[in-house]
Amino acid sequence: MPSAVLKKPRLADLSSFHRRTVFPSIRRPFSSSRSTPIDTLNTNLRPFPEYTPKKPGIRDAELVHNLTTALRQRRPHSLGHTLTPFAARLRPDHLVWSLLQLRSNPALALSFVHWFRRNTRFSVPAEAQAIAAHLAHASGIVGAARQFLRRGVVCHRNFVEQVIYTYRHWSSNPTVFDLLFRAAVELERLEEAHSLFLRLTSFGVVVSVESCNALLSHLPIDAALNVFLEFPLFGVRWNSASYNIVICGLCGVGKLGEAYDILLKMNSEDGVLPDVISYSTIINGYCRAGELQSAYDLFNEMCSRGLKPNQFTFNSIMSLQCKNGMAGEAEWLLLMMENEGVIPDSAVYTTLINGFSKNGNLSAVYRLVKEMKGKGLVPDAQTYTTLICSLCRSGRIIDADMLFQEMLRKGLSADKVTYTVLIDGFAKNGRILEAFRLHNEMLQAGLIPNVVTYTALSDGLCKKGEVEAANELLHELCVKGLQLNVCTYNSLINGLCKSGNIEQAMKTLEDMEVAGLSPDTYTYTTLMDAYCKLGELTRAHGLLRKMLDKSIQPSIVTFNVLMNGFCAAGKPEDGQKLLEWMLGKKIIPNAATYNSLLKNYSMEKNMKAVTELYRGMLAKGVLPDENTYNILITGHCKARNMKEACFFHVEMIGKGFRMSTISYNALIEGLFKKKRFMEAKQLFQEMKDAGHVANKNIYSLFIDLNYNEGNIELTLKLCDEAMEQCCIGY
Repeated sequence: MPSAVLKKPRLADLSSFHRRTVFPSIRRPFSSSRSTPIDTLNTNLRPFPEYTPKKPGIRDAELVHNLTTALRQRRPHSLGHTLTPFAARLRPDHLVWSLLQLRSNPALALSFVHWFRRNTRFSVPAEAQAIAAHLAHASGIVGAARQFLRRGVVCHRNFVEQVIYTYRHWSSNPTVFDLLFRAAVELERLEEAHSLFLRLTSFGVVVSVESCNALLSHLPIDAALNVFLEFPLFGVRWNSASYNIVICGLCGVGKLGEAYDILLKMNSEDGVLPDVISYSTIINGYCRAGELQSAYDLFNEMCSRGLKPNQFTFNSIMSLQCKNGMAGEAEWLLLMMENEGVIPDSAVYTTLINGFSKNGNLSAVYRLVKEMKGKGLVPDAQTYTTLICSLCRSGRIIDADMLFQEMLRKGLSADKVTYTVLIDGFAKNGRILEAFRLHNEMLQAGLIPNVVTYTALSDGLCKKGEVEAANELLHELCVKGLQLNVCTYNSLINGLCKSGNIEQAMKTLEDMEVAGLSPDTYTYTTLMDAYCKLGELTRAHGLLRKMLDKSIQPSIVTFNVLMNGFCAAGKPEDGQKLLEWMLGKKIIPNAATYNSLLKNYSMEKNMKAVTELYRGMLAKGVLPDENTYNILITGHCKARNMKEACFFHVEMIGKGFRMSTISYNALIEGLFKKKRFMEAKQLFQEMKDAGHVANKNIYSLFIDLNYNEGNIELTLKLCDEAMEQCCIGY
């Protein structure tokens, strides 16, 4: 784990938080002092109101007496059978008066309320609903109390008042208000919940911190911060879960510095210790923001406090490492995770598999899958999708399809992401019919393709040269109400450019801008490449200027396209100027940038320029790639600099690079001309073993050599090989 020191965020004054809130009544300043207005309020507390229900008349009292007597005396008969004779005369008031008579039998009273709701034309009045909630709560039937309270909040505007009004007579446990507060929160009546909290404080009742946490978790972060600052003024003492809710909210809107301030405040002021969730939430926030070093530092701080990271902590960091191409470092973190006694789950392995997949390291992918299964972890749909994506990236579309079928056989459901990955794989491999077959299967499975799916299909059609069909598909996409995105337009522009229809591609660029979408670096680079291949360098350069005017940052690929254009047009001096301009602007070229110039000078047999350029490339810290070595070997062979050519051959093989067919032919021919026949023979055999085909001239040289040496059998064998390879005719 890296140990560089993170410059910690400045501890902001919590009173500076922006306080736009859904609660316009909150205007209280924040104070970190433990002395709160609750001490003052205690001297001005109001008692709960006396419950004085309306008195029944003589006939009503007689009906209630007969009804409640019948209920108490019922034995074999059901509740419905007992109450049916009274049903036609019952009104809501009779229910309230009956509850007063049945108070000593809460179960019977609650059954009567349920019967009244289902069997009369009246709804249960707010007063009776509140009484039923109190009775259920006092009897320990918390689930029923919760249901009565939820129904009351939904059905009656004055229900809170009725719960308060009936409380003193019907209940002695203030936790009923916790249930009422929770009911309002769960029903998204957040302003009502906030008003209830303030109202209860006037009676000396403070809602529990657990219920207040429920409100915090339902609020947008600005409103949650207001509540977080206000409620302690009325006696609420936040716990670690409260702080974690606020930290999570701040991280969710990218306010990582303020989230870290809350963490520091827990330590320094409030005496509530941060836990694993506190740290892991901010670590995950840093990782989502791409700040890996900050995540490392906070991870180390967490460990130094004796807190043990969990799966979520590790997976957050590993996900960013893999995203940054650091799959090896992520696997090292997996070992650390296991050493800490934290058992990795399928999600952790899926993250690693995805990381190695993006690096093209299929051997590591298969190794991790085997290791995962060895630990008894069953790959889930996400794991399969990652593996399918990995195989598609490597061009192994048949294996990807087989894995997809295995996934379905195991009863795992493929989602639109899985289908789209496979559709894209088939389309990129030119197998557009299979891609559309999968599209139809996707529809039959009840999955709706999205714009990414259609973009993959469009891209496949464009690669096959079927630009008109791609246009029709995108028109269908618009008819379905799906909005084309930048990738979709880029796919179409790329297809038009490849088919040579550059003017239509430029028209598509205009359509893209009219649709309100901004072309990106890929858009302009694709068009520039098309103009360069047509030799229209002025128009390509004009697109570069347009990019810069729009503050669109060109990529190294953009500059390489221009470099290729200059060199293909036989203007290496302009390419040299472009290279110098890039270096002057601190734009770091890559090997491909230099390769265009190296190839041009090499073809002109200007090996002095090649050598100077190669040395300059190394001086800038740009490492040669496989293509660089092949260019150098071919160039030096044509210039008969065999010593240099052989040196670069040895160096490239030592680095694991492979010779191209052209390089083999050039090097073998060069060795022949220097009469280094043994080296030429060895290289010729190496070339064939590597699967390359020698050209007609090389076969002629070896046929003549073996004939002159009297090796007739080998001579005839080479003649057969040459005819098989269609190199020469007899």
